[in-house]
Amino acid sequence: MNIQDPAEGADRSAAAPAPPAPFVRDDRDRQRTDAEFAAFYREQLRSLVGFLINQGAGLRDAADIAQESMIDAYRCWGDIEYPKAWVHKAASRALVRKVATLEELVEDLPEPTSLLPRPDAIAEWEVRHDALLILRGLPPRQRQIMAWTLNGFTPTDIADHLGLSAETVRANLKKARRAVAARIKEREEGQ
Repeated sequence: MNIQDPAEGADRSAAAPAPPAPFVRDDRDRQRTDAEFAAFYREQLRSLVGFLINQGAGLRDAADIAQESMIDAYRCWGDIEYPKAWVHKAASRALVRKVATLEELVEDLPEPTSLLPRPDAIAEWEVRHDALLILRGLPPRQRQIMAWTLNGFTPTDIADHLGLSAETVRANLKKARRAVAARIKEREEGQ
């Protein structure tokens, strides 16, 4: 029987042993999950910011809320069945909480980011997007439903995510579309 230390006499220049199979699999799963989330993030972030702006958020607040919603989504990525709907719902709720708390406006402009490269141009950007002005003129529920619709959700999807009946969503959507059409016609006649 050999009582010698197994490391003695071994070739110390040999590569370290491979980690056990479960760790390798976990690492591969994690990489795949990260790649999947990264693709989702790149595909959905700008749309999510637009969704929040359509609900009445300023560009700065929309970018912050979208980013926080994405961080929350990443934290529970494995448990989310419908990621697009999940982040839209989380962002919509965060916006409602922000509006409800009536946070004080900050006079300092934020630093430039990829979503907001020129923070001093927020007003200029908003003016160029006349649709925002029209949407902001809608009652909150109609504006919310229009924002969901503009992001590709059906009335049934919206009803499920907002806890409303499909009929209520359709009725609000119909009213919102009529109001938008009337405002567009008004603007065209005024020019």
